[in-house]
This record gives sequence, C-alpha cells and structure tokens, in this order.
Amino acid sequence: MTPKIALEEHFVAPGFEDYWALTKENISPDLFGKARDTLADFGEQRLAGMDEIGVEKAILSLSGPGVQAEPDTRTAVRKAQEVNDFLAKEIQARPDRYGGFAHLAVQDAKAAADELERCVRDLGMQGAMINGQTNGTYLDDDRVSPLWERAEALGVPIYIHPNNPPDVPYMYHGHSELWGPVWSWTVETGNHALRLIFGGVFDRFPKAKLLLGHMGETLPYQLWRFDSRWAISNRKEKTLEMAPSAYFRRNFWCTTAGVYSDEPLRCALAALGDDRVLFSVDYPYERPHEAGEWIEAADITDAQRSAVCRENAVSLLGL
Repeated sequence: MTPKIALEEHFVAPGFEDYWALTKENISPDLFGKARDTLADFGEQRLAGMDEIGVEKAILSLSGPGVQAEPDTRTAVRKAQEVNDFLAKEIQARPDRYGGFAHLAVQDAKAAADELERCVRDLGMQGAMINGQTNGTYLDDDRVSPLWERAEALGVPIYIHPNNPPDVPYMYHGHSELWGPVWSWTVETGNHALRLIFGGVFDRFPKAKLLLGHMGETLPYQLWRFDSRWAISNRKEKTLEMAPSAYFRRNFWCTTAGVYSDEPLRCALAALGDDRVLFSVDYPYERPHEAGEWIEAADITDAQRSAVCRENAVSLLGL
C-alpha cells in the first residue's frame, strides 16, 4: 500500500453548525446532516478510515462556508481565531496524524494575514483554506493583497474550497440539481481561480501558491483555450506578464479530492506536472476506501503514484 497524505479532510467545530447549515440548499434533504457526527469526530472513526488506506497524515479544514458567510467583520475575525484554536488542540493531541489549514476572516485582510502567520508559526498549520467568496469579495480584490503578501512570505498555500456565489444566476433556474456539488460549485471555484490569474495576482505575488480541489475544478482541461482566447478577449486595460497557462504551471497545485477517475488524473498530471497533483479523500463526503482503492489501481506510473500520494504534499507543505 502506498503511503499517503490527504489534504482536503473536513471537520466541524462547536459554534459553527449554523454556517455549515447554509449548504443545506445544495444537498438532498434526505441526506443533509448525516455527516455531522463524522465531521465532529477526531478519534477512532476518522483514524480508522485513514489507516484503512494508508493515510499517514490528514490536513484538516473546517467544513464550509464558515466565517466566509459572516456579515459582521469583528465577529468573523473572532470566530476564525476560535476555530483555529480548536483545531490546534486536536493537532497537538495527535501531531503525527493531523495537520491543519487555517480558517481566515477575509473581511479584514490584515487580520487574516496576521492570523495565517499565527496559525503557521505558532499553531503548526500548513496554510489556509478559504471557502470561496466572502460576502461578495473574491481573492483578486486589491483589499486582499495583505493576505497574499503574507502567504507568499510564509511560503504556504491558500486552498480555495467551493462555496455558493453571492447570487443565483438564472442559468440554474429550474435545475436545483445543478446548484451545488454537481456543477455550480465547480463553476464558481474555477471562476474564482481564473479571476486571480486574469486579475494579475500572480504577477504581483509570483511566489504565491494556490491549491484547488476536485482535480483542479476542470481547469487543467482548458489551458490551451485560455491562452488562445485570452489573445482575442475584451480585456480592456488588463495585461499579464505570461500566458495564462504558465501561471497554472508555476502557481497552482490541485488535489484529487472527490474525483476518483483516471482520465482527469492523467490530464492534471500532464497539464500541471507530476509534482503538482496531490492525494485527497474529501472526507467524510467521500468514502476513504473508494479513494484508496482507486489511486492504488490508477493507470499511472509507480513514480507518479508515490508523488501524488505523499511526496508532493511533503514538498508543498514542508512536512
């Protein structure tokens, strides 16, 4: 069995259930809430799922949207600190098995930058996970620059996790099945990442590191077209120092979270590089045994499998 590190493994914390419940509209009423007890467990159940497939270490993150949905800035800053302290205690109880991504209140970018530094330097976390837009603010907004500057200086990644957009586009009207994990979360998260590229974030912060789940939210499949259509787009005053695809290969990493299929895996490896794809389960929303059985049998080389399962995470996260 190939040793593994998993990067998109979720939990819930006391006082954050109401935020988590905001995703109820995206999930079948018959199923929503059934993962609550599993999300709250940091002991036997979670560790058994890890051990079953050879996960040495899980990088834990709050199941969204968390404070990305909090309208009051002071409350968001306070509660982000609270949940990071909560996670740090779980990490300290099992430092050999758990790491963590900080939860940040983007409402105050300077406070978010300071909290990221505290979490990395004092609490032993490996970066941050941000659950999509924060009250309509995306991470390409100039006001978020202090956070990118600090993340770049610390050398840690920011992981963008899906969340609902601030409004419901008409294209989903009459199709509730598309609103959420089937499609709209992919569209929203992929668009968020493209805003960073075309907004020049990676020109301003060339050493910044971005993580996307779900095999890159379909973006690796489109790199050639991004370059081709950028040349004729209505870009007004926007300029870039490199072709769009070059930023993917320099600043992006993706995880296998929630996508257990050889075709997108091979595409991501070919498009981004063998050192840019990392194993994840998306626990508990996906089954560990399914993720483990798939990656062990995936039609890739043994060297690629070792890199995806463990080596790339060690390198990116400094483990």
